[in-house]
Amino acid sequence: MTLFVTVILGLILVILGLSTSWPLWVWPGTAALLPIIAAVIHSVLRRGADDLSSTTVPDPQSELFVLERPERRVTHVALPSATPDYDFSFAATVLWTELEAPEDAPVINPAGLAVDAVLQRAQQLTQRQPPTRSAFVQHQLNGALGTMRMDSTGRVLAMAQDVSLSLPEQDRERLGKLSAVRKDEDVWEHERNYERSKRTYLGNDVLKDTGSAVVWWLSRNDEEVEGTVDRIGLLARLSAAANNDVVAPPFEHLVRLPPPVVEPIESDSEQQSPTGWAGASIPYGVDTSHGSTDTDTVDAFLQWFDISPDAPERDMFVQRLINLARAHDRPDVIDDIRRRFGSAEPDEDDDASMPTGSDD
Repeated sequence: MTLFVTVILGLILVILGLSTSWPLWVWPGTAALLPIIAAVIHSVLRRGADDLSSTTVPDPQSELFVLERPERRVTHVALPSATPDYDFSFAATVLWTELEAPEDAPVINPAGLAVDAVLQRAQQLTQRQPPTRSAFVQHQLNGALGTMRMDSTGRVLAMAQDVSLSLPEQDRERLGKLSAVRKDEDVWEHERNYERSKRTYLGNDVLKDTGSAVVWWLSRNDEEVEGTVDRIGLLARLSAAANNDVVAPPFEHLVRLPPPVVEPIESDSEQQSPTGWAGASIPYGVDTSHGSTDTDTVDAFLQWFDISPDAPERDMFVQRLINLARAHDRPDVIDDIRRRFGSAEPDEDDDASMPTGSDD
């Protein structure tokens, strides 16, 4: 550095001498002056270097550089969550720095103020979070409480580190059960809505009437036209039942009524019935104990043969029943049939043709 400054200064003197036309005797004096100037510059630069070296730079790792702050560990502090009765368990190390106070300021407990400030900041965050996310909220608290901030009194700066946030084991189990129940309820609600929608679709659209039912069946079985025709009667009954109504008149002839159910008469013994047939089944209302029949039996008998009350062949069939009863010597049955169907009183031919009894 001394050589560089000396050369620069010499060049300046040469340029100055040439521009001002110095006399010849001045040049030797100027040349002798340069070493002196170089020595002075060297002495000044060395003194400045010594002054800089005397100023020590603190080591960041040294104990003098680290600012020691008081701290306090708090544990098992209940902080509210977004769900009532489910509190977090909070733990952290609180650090603080006491600020300068006016002369008339009251004496304070800096540790208490610092802990209170940290807990208030933590509560503002946890009370908005669900209790099932304790691990996630813990990381949020580490970031939110990792900055020195002034407390509400303005007397301390506080922060927290080594934050821990957890939920009691019993609360975790309860929340797990509640979550499972809510999920099951959601599934059940969706299934119920699906079933309700399906019933509405079937009742108000598909089975609204016989024509809609036939079209619906044909749309699903468009290659079975003949089979669809064979099922019109069944679909008519199905649509009528879905609407709590009778089968529409245009489709009554397609509906096949099932035969009447014949219920057997229970017997206390395994002996044959009075008719001589073991386990015989007698149609509706036959009273075998008194040897008489009820008029409903004849109606059921007619229905069994698919003969309606207003059919033209009904009278012929009734007459045949009367002849059959006469052949078996059952005048009581003949009287019941005549009363039921309004037939005339027995004529002389009938009386003459009826057997009077067995010959001795």
